[in-house]
Amino acid sequence: MSVNKLKVYEIFKSKLGEAEAQTIIEYFEQKSEEKINSKKDIFLTKEDKTDMIKWMFIFWVGQLAAMLAIVKLM
Repeated sequence: MSVNKLKVYEIFKSKLGEAEAQTIIEYFEQKSEEKINSKKDIFLTKEDKTDMIKWMFIFWVGQLAAMLAIVKLM
């Protein structure tokens, strides 16, 4: 446990008891882990979106260059 968790655990332990304090700490750990994972998923989605926009831009520039080359040859 980290220092903060130990401090919170000691406070809950003195007020509620050892088993209840441990349950509360586990609940907080689980909720914080879920929150981190949800934020990580959002970040990864945004990263994928920017990557897709970059490749779309490259594709359309290539298409424009190809069309200009075809028109120039005519």
